[in-house]
Amino acid sequence: MHAKEIYTQTMPFCLAKMALGLATVVISVVILAILLGLAWLFNAAGVTVVLILLWIPAMGFVRFLLMHYVGYLVKAGHVAVVAEIMATGRVPDDQVAYGKNMVAEKFLNANAYFAIDKLVTGAVKQLQGYLQSAGNALDFLPGMNVLVKLGQLFVDISLGYIDECCLGYTFQQRGQNSFKSAADAVAIYAQNWKPLLGNSAKTTALVIGLLAAITLVVFIFLGLLCKVFALPGYLGFLVACVVALAVKFAFIDSYIMVSMMVAFMETVPATTLKIDIYGKLSEISPSFRELYEKGKEEVFGEGGSLGDIGKKVKDFF
Repeated sequence: MHAKEIYTQTMPFCLAKMALGLATVVISVVILAILLGLAWLFNAAGVTVVLILLWIPAMGFVRFLLMHYVGYLVKAGHVAVVAEIMATGRVPDDQVAYGKNMVAEKFLNANAYFAIDKLVTGAVKQLQGYLQSAGNALDFLPGMNVLVKLGQLFVDISLGYIDECCLGYTFQQRGQNSFKSAADAVAIYAQNWKPLLGNSAKTTALVIGLLAAITLVVFIFLGLLCKVFALPGYLGFLVACVVALAVKFAFIDSYIMVSMMVAFMETVPATTLKIDIYGKLSEISPSFRELYEKGKEEVFGEGGSLGDIGKKVKDFF
């Protein structure tokens, strides 16, 4: 299947992410309304600004709890289903149930999943920083510093999707230790970083463009509402940003994740890992070395009873 088809077929996960995003928006608006009510009650100069500044970290905390914890579990299930489609060419009959079961099977407790994701992300970033050193060496040229920073921005955004590719690979290696599979996936990425990074540049441009467009459209609508109800225009902009991030998380991020996973999985069959690749990567990246060592230790075997993450995923879905 092509990326667009897989994305369409796995829409239930996108809708689940959107539900989380809407929950974030609602909670954020409620908190904002409470703070504005307090500002109106005190009716003192500068109180509104202070309370708005308090709202921003409060919103960030809510977003962290919903998006970066519960949302992580939903995203993991989505990754598992996409990996299964890439391996077999078909969509599981009950993809939500399949996703939660695969996450529970591969990661027997929550610490294992988050540890692997953190190590994969750290390893990829360290490898990318090493590869970018050549660009930094040319920063003495006029304008090169700006180009390098712009390139790093694209790379930083695109790297947010590489860890899902590597974790997707672990779902396909059912009989292998998850840490070992993740280390293999990072090694595959390292050997194919040029074409994969080139593909991610297109998706990164799409993220920036769509996010800006969504924010603008929502802001125009909310700005009109603020004008009708005689509210400050900046409130409409703040809420528009929250809505845009929710849409990005649910639909834009999901589409780009699927596209990146398809590109990554297509390179796997044609990739023969070099014998010394693990040693070289361990020298470059401490995160990879830790991932590789944990894979050799096989501290988390396959099978056994479901742990924390299995229970959390089952309860959520």
